[in-house]
Amino acid sequence: MPNPSLLILPGDGIGPEVMTEVRRVVSWFGDKRGLNFDVSEDLVGGAAYDAHGTPLTDATMDKAQAVDAVLLGAVGGTKYDNLDFSVKPERGLLRLRKEMDLFANLRPAQCFDALADFSSLKRDVVAGLDIMIVRELTSGIYFGEPRGIIEEGNERVGINTQRYSESEIERVARSAFELAMKRDKKLCSMEKANVMESGVLWREVVTRVGADYPEVELSHMYADAGAMQLTRWPKQFDVIVTDNLFGDMLSDLAAMLTGSLGMLPSASLGLPMANGRPKALYEPVHGSAPDIAGQGKANPIACILSFAMALRYSFDQGEEAARLERAVEAVLAQGLRTPDLLGEENRAPVTTSEMGDAILAALDASL
Repeated sequence: MPNPSLLILPGDGIGPEVMTEVRRVVSWFGDKRGLNFDVSEDLVGGAAYDAHGTPLTDATMDKAQAVDAVLLGAVGGTKYDNLDFSVKPERGLLRLRKEMDLFANLRPAQCFDALADFSSLKRDVVAGLDIMIVRELTSGIYFGEPRGIIEEGNERVGINTQRYSESEIERVARSAFELAMKRDKKLCSMEKANVMESGVLWREVVTRVGADYPEVELSHMYADAGAMQLTRWPKQFDVIVTDNLFGDMLSDLAAMLTGSLGMLPSASLGLPMANGRPKALYEPVHGSAPDIAGQGKANPIACILSFAMALRYSFDQGEEAARLERAVEAVLAQGLRTPDLLGEENRAPVTTSEMGDAILAALDASL
């Protein structure tokens, strides 16, 4: 069997720094665990614009369509603020999501015990938190037509359209149910069926799909109530599925429950390819942080954990993914911290590469 293929797109800002540490981890799994990957690298975002005048070339897009998984660092930066909207760095990422048809965005919110005090919530509320938000990514109000700003009478009117088809809801619902089957078999669907017709359809379709998964405990909740419950007692949830708009907001809310945006990975998945693996893009939740780029201050953990998600969801290597996650947890338990994790603690931070060294050492210790 050929080695699975990875396309690495480091991107902008701290992207190349954190991706360097990911590449070291990828190499470790080849050297120590016999999990060899065919790795290629290309440009996206501002880096691609600087080189080619576009945030994503057709050739890079073709590579992304051909590989088993794409790992992306981050895109964007203040130097690109004045570019035309059509060539801003973020358009490269959006094109990847759209043309790969990555409709299910998986955003875990996991609170490591060593970082529980970083959350703005009490330790007992967040310690041990491990939830997954599945956000529909390619439809809804961000893509619906009509849209735009029009003249109406003596003023301008902004228009965005919330639109979902049954098939769009069904496929992301099935992704969420399949995920719930591999976890605690509990799924909460969030929408606004009380005031939105799209929410009524969403609830109907999710309920219908649920009949195919009798082992999963399905519940429904209005999205605003869901936001309240996430801050009241988030550990009541396991998997949450919701639409594009509400998923955007709820996943950011859940991210901050853990105390640090720099710790969180994500996966965007599509339909299975001919080899059975899903179309897949993995990336950290954090941005490009151009203010600290090149200074060794970036936290590589979110990007490393994104590779752990790739091991689990693209390559069916759940045990090895757990090995990597345990290594990260062990390093944090040792008290090692990049600057973003220090808070008011009076200790010296480690650099990006030193954090990578520590995670590799923890992986060695796991053998």
